[in-house]
Amino acid sequence: MTGSPRRRRPFPRAREDAAGPTGRPPRVVVVGGGFAGFHALRYLQRHLPRGTAELVLVTPNDYLLYSPLLPEVATGVVEARHIAVSLRRTLPRVRLVLGRVSDVDLTGHRVTVQRAGLVQRLDWDQLVLVPGSITRQFDIPGVPEQARGLKTLVEAVYLRDHLLEQLDLADAQPDTEEGRAARAEMLTVVAVGAGYTGTEFVAQAQRWLTRIERRWDRTRARDVRWVLVDVAPAVLPELGPRLGAHALRVLRDRGVDVRLRTSVASAEDTRVVLTDGTTIATRTLVWGAGVVASPLVMELGLPTRRGRLVTTPELSVPGADGVWAAGDAAAVPDLAVDAAADGHRPDTQPTAQHAQRQGVALGRNVAAALGHGTARPYRHPDLGLVADLGGLDAVARPLGIPLTGPVAKVVARGYHLYALPATSNRIRVALDWAFQTLLPPDETQLSVVREEDARLATAQATAIYRPTA
Repeated sequence: MTGSPRRRRPFPRAREDAAGPTGRPPRVVVVGGGFAGFHALRYLQRHLPRGTAELVLVTPNDYLLYSPLLPEVATGVVEARHIAVSLRRTLPRVRLVLGRVSDVDLTGHRVTVQRAGLVQRLDWDQLVLVPGSITRQFDIPGVPEQARGLKTLVEAVYLRDHLLEQLDLADAQPDTEEGRAARAEMLTVVAVGAGYTGTEFVAQAQRWLTRIERRWDRTRARDVRWVLVDVAPAVLPELGPRLGAHALRVLRDRGVDVRLRTSVASAEDTRVVLTDGTTIATRTLVWGAGVVASPLVMELGLPTRRGRLVTTPELSVPGADGVWAAGDAAAVPDLAVDAAADGHRPDTQPTAQHAQRQGVALGRNVAAALGHGTARPYRHPDLGLVADLGGLDAVARPLGIPLTGPVAKVVARGYHLYALPATSNRIRVALDWAFQTLLPPDETQLSVVREEDARLATAQATAIYRPTA
């Protein structure tokens, strides 16, 4: 495996006059509390001597969300709080500012933070932009109003309650023509996106309902119609054709209607029209058609590539002094992949694996910019991906080795426990899995999230940014 030779890149040291009249140390402001921001700050608080820099994290929540387990929250396997890692406990040297950055002044070195109608402005000497991503949407009539995503805890908890509510309502429908039509709508789930989010949600939710079907008098899990659509030609294309084909067989063997090279043309309250001309009566549209960088990226006026902020291999942003970026919002050259004949390299994929390791590289290089250590370019080979399909079914590719079935299940769960960055969360998630094996599955409907709060724009808070073309 070849790549560009390691090289050192000079970084500006923190300005001596940056402290201003108060004489404060240089301030490092991190925008975004996802994997990249969390691991960057954890590196900095461990490696920078006390008093060297003021570390500030701007994030809307006081936790790091371990998003790969959201499908298990949506199916009641894992308790929601157990995949929320406390930022105050794990980052004790970091000042936490709760809110969302709505504006970045690159010239004046200041960010504007909004929360609950309040506006706060923070000066910075080093700015780390890791705002993450939002669910990808297209200009499709009805989707913003009718679709529900699976990228936040709010959305996961809502989806779980919504599924239970629809099946409760279906079970109570009278045996009339009108009742049967309404029942069909309530018992149909359309999921868009055959990547990780859509595939894992459909597979796990279908399996979950088979375990709790005694909850209903007249309805069984086999009565629920599952439709999974994607414009791609394969399921889970990131895992390769062999594992994607295996996942497709598992889904179809369970009765899931998988339609590839197909998408949604329009959506209404009680129906979805597909691009193949099919109209499906449904009251549940789950949207997992990939991700795009946070809208904040397009507000900056900096170079982007495919909607992501262009960075150097060292994760600095060209032309913006003291600005860094990583994770889903950054286009980082993948040095672990051989360059093409024209010298071009692809960007790293927007995965939790890359975000976590880029966060560590960010911390190291920001520390070097402050005069501690040496900066190095980000280089990380793909260690493999996993997908849990519910029950004993899973697919995994650790270190390029394709695995299926129970062995892949063990690898998938082992990876998630390893990747969770707090021991207390690991123990709680492991106990959740154990309880789900030994005890009856949880089937309570909490109804703690309002329908309007689970809409894509509300749950993912995209309305504070100007719409982009």
